[in-house]
Amino acid sequence: MGLAFAVGVTLNTVFVAVEVGAGFWAHSMALLADAGHNLSDVLALLMAWGAIILAKRAPSGRRTYGLRKGTILASLANAVVLLLVIGGIASESIHRLTQPSSIATTTVMITAGVGVFINTLTALFFMRGSHSDLNVRGAFLHMASDAVISLAVVAGAGIIALTGLQWIDPALSLGIGAVIVFGTWGLLRDSVNLALDGAPREIDVAEVRAYLAALPGVEEIHDLHVWAMSTTETALTAHVIRPANDDGDRFLHTACEGLARRFNIGHCTLQVETEADSACHLAPVGVV
Repeated sequence: MGLAFAVGVTLNTVFVAVEVGAGFWAHSMALLADAGHNLSDVLALLMAWGAIILAKRAPSGRRTYGLRKGTILASLANAVVLLLVIGGIASESIHRLTQPSSIATTTVMITAGVGVFINTLTALFFMRGSHSDLNVRGAFLHMASDAVISLAVVAGAGIIALTGLQWIDPALSLGIGAVIVFGTWGLLRDSVNLALDGAPREIDVAEVRAYLAALPGVEEIHDLHVWAMSTTETALTAHVIRPANDDGDRFLHTACEGLARRFNIGHCTLQVETEADSACHLAPVGVV
């Protein structure tokens, strides 16, 4: 899979550079907006690739979780940079709507057509692993959506060539920018949430609490925390009151296996307390 990421990043980075150059030469904001979208996917590929590499780094004396959190910081930086880039493109596109300029439609169509081919080819690299790995699935979806947007740029340039309506190009670039903002806003929201040690969006903490509370012998759950160690790994800690804890090790193994299977929480730490009346200072709601 590392080869797929390397090929995908290389092809798309080269294409972004070519597309930016062609966009300026052809005076096409749609082509520049598509280049911005392709750049977002290059960053997404690098983030997914980096997550796989960082996940293999062993913890150190001071960084006891390793460098897994770096994947979250990378996704946050990715979102911020993209929003700034799209802001610049949107500003210029609005200006072009009021003062349309002639674009080289043939150059735009050829360049965007190459983008359709490259993005489709890259998506095929990730198709096999997209069923079992969330990072790979995200890469596949990014590349597939890029192919569709590049196809829209080809169609837009074709319509301009037939009708001479130059405003279609900046209007199309605003549409592409809106698509990028829509996707990037979700990335920004999730990245900020994970950076603040929030539970990943796909995990319902109430369901996790209910699952633990329903395990045999459990009377109460408190001090439950769920957070992301990286963009692909989730951790959990909790205090479990279980008076008759005569099968402690088996209980812990069963609970952790269930959390991994049902919620994809792979790093679990449970503290079992056998006295329901014990005054655990972390038991009150709101105490961390």
